[in-house]
Amino acid sequence: MNPAMTDIQFHTMPGDRLIAFRHAVGSGPTIVFLPGYMSDMAGGKATAIFDWAQQQGRGCLLLDYSGCGTSPGRFADGSLTRWRDEVLALLEAQVSGPIVLVGSSMGGWLMLLIARELGSRIAGIIGIAAAPDFSDWGFTAEQKTQLSAGQTIFEDNPYGPEPTPTHPLFWQDAENNRQLEKAVPLDCPVRLLHGQQDRDVPWEISLRLAERIRSDDIQVTLVKGADHRMSREEDITLLLHTVAQLPTGPDPR
Repeated sequence: MNPAMTDIQFHTMPGDRLIAFRHAVGSGPTIVFLPGYMSDMAGGKATAIFDWAQQQGRGCLLLDYSGCGTSPGRFADGSLTRWRDEVLALLEAQVSGPIVLVGSSMGGWLMLLIARELGSRIAGIIGIAAAPDFSDWGFTAEQKTQLSAGQTIFEDNPYGPEPTPTHPLFWQDAENNRQLEKAVPLDCPVRLLHGQQDRDVPWEISLRLAERIRSDDIQVTLVKGADHRMSREEDITLLLHTVAQLPTGPDPR
């Protein structure tokens, strides 16, 4: 195990489901990082934010959804609703006061669902190649037919040797949680970062999302040379600068 990951704790959900997390207590709104699809809290962006938060004395929470990373369970049982509820339960147990959500790819979709539930506790949201509604625009008509018939589909994975599965449970739940077809009732500061070399999530999705979110405080930053992962040194620097500059308002604690 990475030595930096030895401080992992576990939150117990109903039914004894365990959710792995790392929590640094600090000042200001707590920064909560939401990983992407089949990703986890050991990734470069998550650990960079956690390390920065500790250096700045800021509160920060990382986690692995059930079936991902160090959280036990079957990935095939995962869904946006299930993972949303896990994050909400963990926040209720571990975090008081305002929250900044940082969502990467699918985590950028999940942050919208979580922000809706937390309302005024959300001090801001930051999307990194946010991918809301990829169950719609990310699949062909043939793939959707297979998924709706209960079949799991597999696609080439540019980030690893094993193909990427999409299970029908995840897809159907995702279809029920689409966000881009009507207004997203959030009024907090919003920052959306997106690479224009992204081959997985078109950068236009961030523009569509900016149009849908009700808030007037929205900034979209397009990075011409960045790909979907946005994990180059300059991309991480941009991310940390964005977190640091996000208006957080008064801290009630």
